[in-house]
Amino acid sequence: MSKKSVFTFFVTVLMIAALLAGCAGAGETEEQAATGKVKVFGAFATPIEEPWDGVIHDALLKAKEAGLIEYTYTEDIGYTGDMERVLREVAEQQKPDLIMGDAFVNEEAVRRVAADYPEIAFAFGSELGPVSPNLAVFDNWIHEPAYLCGMLAGGLTQTNTIGVVAAVPIPEVNRLVNAFIAGAKETNPEVTVLVSFINSFFDPATAKEQALAHISAGADVLYAERAGVIEAAAEKGVFVFGNMSDQNEIAPEWVVTGPVWNMTPTVEYVVAQVKAGTFTAMDLKDFSMYALGGATLADFHGNDAKVPAEILEAVKAKEEAIKAGMFRVPIDEAQPGTVN
Repeated sequence: MSKKSVFTFFVTVLMIAALLAGCAGAGETEEQAATGKVKVFGAFATPIEEPWDGVIHDALLKAKEAGLIEYTYTEDIGYTGDMERVLREVAEQQKPDLIMGDAFVNEEAVRRVAADYPEIAFAFGSELGPVSPNLAVFDNWIHEPAYLCGMLAGGLTQTNTIGVVAAVPIPEVNRLVNAFIAGAKETNPEVTVLVSFINSFFDPATAKEQALAHISAGADVLYAERAGVIEAAAEKGVFVFGNMSDQNEIAPEWVVTGPVWNMTPTVEYVVAQVKAGTFTAMDLKDFSMYALGGATLADFHGNDAKVPAEILEAVKAKEEAIKAGMFRVPIDEAQPGTVN
């Protein structure tokens, strides 16, 4: 073989090797290429015991168990400026591929850090919009099953009075409460719905206290938008609807069902994007609704037998209409009154 042929041979081999390496690692960091997993960090303002952050955490744990991601997290970061510090430390020291969590009160901090680390994908629960190139947003769009729960509540009440205890009157909370009220009015136009806010995202003691106040005012069905309400319902023996996840185990006899937020469709989509190098700053809203499996009703665990047959039939029909795109639950984000 001539020197020219040898040179040509080696150049060809090097080009092929480079091409193969590029194909194997396209869109992946060196660590991803080595492990096949996306490195994810969870940043949670509240304890993961709180259902909102707990739902995100559970979906990430599921992805970890499926071998899709490496996952670490910090919980109970709070709202005093610690979120920015934690995110910067993680970005500098751990260098994750993706950071997920909740922003809301920490909106400005999350957005500042995301802007400073464009090589990291950020996907955060937020009431605001996405920011190119690396901040995607999502929210718990479970107003559809909340409406169905309201329909059930309207059919279950014997006193024509229902109580709702919610977090803070912000749009994402208001739309759940308003959907629940609208559903209750559909099956029981005469119902009165009492609403209170605890002005916190996690304060079970205050939530329980307000739930007991609603019961004292005549409510015999409750919507536990926040943790603490179910315990009051069990104590007084009234029906209650959970929120975010299946909470039947807290009070099996009294938790009828509840709106469930399933973050797995969102997590799987975002992780796949990051792994492929195609992450997009977008609003991930659709992945948290009925159509893509992000919203459901919790299992009744046999408590559907306690619901009047005609109400249960109406709810099932409405649920099918929502799934088929034939009925849209109104999105009303105005603050509801204390009595509706």
